[in-house]
Amino acid sequence: MNIVEPIRDTADIERMKKELTPGRDRLLFIIGINSGLRISDVLPLRVKDVRDQKAITVREGKTGKTRTFALNQAIQTAVSENIPADEPDDNLLFPSRKGNKPITRTTAWRILNTAAERAGVEKIGTHSLRKTMGYHAYQNGVDLTVIQAILNHASQRETLRYIGIVQDDIDNVFNAINL
Repeated sequence: MNIVEPIRDTADIERMKKELTPGRDRLLFIIGINSGLRISDVLPLRVKDVRDQKAITVREGKTGKTRTFALNQAIQTAVSENIPADEPDDNLLFPSRKGNKPITRTTAWRILNTAAERAGVEKIGTHSLRKTMGYHAYQNGVDLTVIQAILNHASQRETLRYIGIVQDDIDNVFNAINL
């Protein structure tokens, strides 16, 4: 299993957005980096879940826990820009070409990696979206216990490791020592 990292640089995030095809692919990325949801919880979303909504409730597949979160301005803008007005409410946000199912995790990974390659972003996977949200929340001063709760982690240590802060701190020690 490959370890993926959060997208730390906001310039990389902007390049990714530009490289993703408008519509389904760009919306996938924006919802992923702004919600902190696992990709398995993002893919089954339907138009009615996000259109004209201020918040949504999702039952997480991995934990079985119900989670409600606000749709921030970035998600609301992406929804209005990337979902045609005449799109039926019951349609999937991320439909597969193979019937009435969402794209697979593998397809989502391919979409993200193709855009990352063009954008010059390394070590990205579907889990990078979730990690990116946690990382930037932490960098913006959100209390670690809140991020821990959002990501449903058992400990703060797990959350710090997960979003890459522990490794950043270790790297900073070595970079600061020049004997």
